[in-house]
Amino acid sequence: MITLHDFQFASFEKKCDVVTSDSNYLCTRSLGECTVYLYYTDLFFIEVFYSATHKKVLMINAFNTAMGLEPYLDMISLADLHLEGL
Repeated sequence: MITLHDFQFASFEKKCDVVTSDSNYLCTRSLGECTVYLYYTDLFFIEVFYSATHKKVLMINAFNTAMGLEPYLDMISLADLHLEGL
């Protein structure tokens, strides 16, 4: 399993691989023109910012702090997650 630090410095392609093969989808939110998809690995959370206007992923962000989850608190339950690093 990749660490948060390694993920943050990985190539865009590697980040996409981790999202598609090593993470679980949690929820979606809107932010301006973007749709933000939230995923969870065993060690950290991943946000994928997608623009329908440009038809591409604009940014991938990863974090392992509770503060990063604030925009999602009304949408998700963390009861079933095993949160090791938080």
